[in-house]
Amino acid sequence: MRLTLLGTGTPAPSARRAASGYVVEAAGETFVFDHGPGAHARMLQSGIPVTAVTRLFVSHFHYDHFADAASLVLRRWDQGGGKLSELAIYGPPPAKRIFALMFGPGGVFEADLDARTKNAASVALYHARGGIGIRARPAPIVMELNPGDIIREDRWAIRTVQTPHTQPQLVSLAFRLDCNEGSLVYSGDTGPCEALVEIARGADVLIHMCHYISGTEFNEAMTWGCAGHKLAAEHAQKAGVGTLVLTHLTDQVAADGNHERVLQDIGRIYNGRVIWGEDLKQIEVSDLKSRKIESPL
Repeated sequence: MRLTLLGTGTPAPSARRAASGYVVEAAGETFVFDHGPGAHARMLQSGIPVTAVTRLFVSHFHYDHFADAASLVLRRWDQGGGKLSELAIYGPPPAKRIFALMFGPGGVFEADLDARTKNAASVALYHARGGIGIRARPAPIVMELNPGDIIREDRWAIRTVQTPHTQPQLVSLAFRLDCNEGSLVYSGDTGPCEALVEIARGADVLIHMCHYISGTEFNEAMTWGCAGHKLAAEHAQKAGVGTLVLTHLTDQVAADGNHERVLQDIGRIYNGRVIWGEDLKQIEVSDLKSRKIESPL
């Protein structure tokens, strides 16, 4: 199981950090979890081809978690030359409506798709890439998920729980992936959440939102639906996960001095391994499982 951090940032524009995006290569699949602005370019930088992606999971429909999904769907379709199965997309409601508005009849990409499937030059390029006959439009298979849903295949399973974030306007989900290679949990965006602790129990890796320095919240709504650094540590400790990966990092958290303070505070709460998220960092989960945490003494 290999985890690649594509985007470890937030909605704030940043040249250093793309918005949320993660790739997990495991069990013969290439899973993408969220694909926010800049994540698609990071995926190309990482060397993961668009045609390798088999499934996309969207935690919720804030733009910083899915704005690059269109690039993933279109480029995978365009480069696939008609040889790939349709991309499977999973997310909470209104996932079906959102992707229909992108790729369905009269959708945002209607003119583009009309040209690419009917223009003689575009069709010739499609044939040059190995396509045969009439070029079909992309038709991703979109499945809406509810909290508690489980998706099972022969070699893996993914479970979902709801996390508190910006309800009732948006439903937010966390995901746990289990397979022979390991177990990984992605928190999505969350506040305090016992359901997340339970689903993460004993996991090899927990990718967790670490949006601000705990105690600097703007109001109670932010505390309820958005994790500071101490909450990330508390969730990881309660769940007994092997490694905590910090992501969704603001400039406040990552600033010199604050960065060190955050890690010190987390170390007082959580006794496992902590990885500070950076775009393009790759993590071999099997290596984490085989390495003991060494004492600094």
